[in-house]
Formats: sequence, C-alpha cells, structure tokens
Amino acid sequence: MKIILHPAIERGHAHHGWLDAHHYFSFANWYHPQKNNFGALRVLNDDKIEAGMGFGTHPHDNMEIVTIPLRGAVAHNDSMGNSGVIKVGDVQIMSAGTGVYHSEFNASKTEVLELFQLWIFPKVRDIIPRYEQKSFPLEFSHNSFSMLVSPTNEDDSIWINQDAFFSIGTFDENQTLEYVVRMKGNGAFILLIDGCVSIAEQLLERRDAIGVWDTEKITLETKKHSKILVVEVPMIEAAF
Repeated sequence: MKIILHPAIERGHAHHGWLDAHHYFSFANWYHPQKNNFGALRVLNDDKIEAGMGFGTHPHDNMEIVTIPLRGAVAHNDSMGNSGVIKVGDVQIMSAGTGVYHSEFNASKTEVLELFQLWIFPKVRDIIPRYEQKSFPLEFSHNSFSMLVSPTNEDDSIWINQDAFFSIGTFDENQTLEYVVRMKGNGAFILLIDGCVSIAEQLLERRDAIGVWDTEKITLETKKHSKILVVEVPMIEAAF
C-alpha cells in the first residue's frame, strides 16, 4: 500500500472577496510540484461563494466536471441548453468533451454557497459534450457508502467518461469500515468532509485527505461522527 497525505492546512488558498477557495491540487495561481493530480483526479476545489456571486460564462474541454453542493444551491447554465439549480443532495456531471461553455452562480441572494468541484481526466477524448444531474436520498448513506458516480451507472449512479467511482457516506463514531477498490489498478482519494477518521495509521480531521493506492481494500476507523467522500480513479500518468 502506498499513501500520500493532503492535510487541509497545506491546501492552496485564494480569497477574492466573493470567492473563498481551497485547492487540493495545483490550480490557478497556486502550484505545488507534488500535488498536481492524483491519477486521473486533476482538480478538487472546496469553494465558498457569496450570495448572488459566481463564475461567468467560461469554456472547458476534455474534462469530466463533477459538482457536489454542501450548502445552498448552484444556478447553472451552459451552451448545450441546460439551465437549472443544483441543490444539496444533488450531484451534477458535465462531460466537456469537444468543448462547452457554462456559468455557475450562487442561486441565493442571501446565503453563502459551499461546494466541492472535481475535474477528472476523461477516458475517451473529444466526445460530444453531455450533462447529467441527479438527486440522491441523503439517508441512504448512513453507516455505508452510497455510489454517486461510476462508469457503469452502478446503483443508479450517474455516468462518467472514465473508470472512476465516487462514493459518499456518513458514519457514526467508533465504526470500522472497509472500502474495496472496484477496479484493479485504481487508487482512492479519501476526503474527510467532517469528523475524525484513522486510515493507514494516519489520523485525518475535517477536510484532511489521503490518497491510497497499490492495494485492494482500505480500512477506515471513525473516531467521531464522520462524513467521507471517496474518489476512486485510475492511477494514470497525467501530463499537462
């Protein structure tokens, strides 16, 4: 088993007034030579966006973009004709493929929006851009992992153009659980959203993360009530 720690305190940070962003991997003006990606996972941003503010229309191509709201709601518009709101409990994925434009704003005029956005290198390049959004019953993820994203629509998850799997769960204190890697050669980037968890003899607290690979399963022990996101991806060499 191999591991790499991503303590919350070591994340990149940018504060633009309307946007308070933390980066787990090199992004925008923040560069870390050892933290450019974890396999096919290129970007994981932990963003807070002030009421009524957001990102104006901008382009993407050849990237799988996943948005997970934690608090509040995202107002989304894109060049494919999609327009709507992504709420807590929803997951949005956009395959940028040959190219797409979109905008993302805080849908509220009074409340702060908090979200994770993740970018995954695609398995097949230059596909026709696509959009999908789905609501997941939050109670399904108590003391077990619920599948959000997969390449097979497993467990009613949403499809991704990569051999990647996103799972989330909320666990009580003093639970011992096991994450089994779903595809040989994949690694798991485990982000502790809240709580305290021991993984591979490393103690993780709120917003700490750990990348684990060269193993078939990973044991986690919760020290507090914890919410955990697992992003399993191929351990590809990424050039950019």
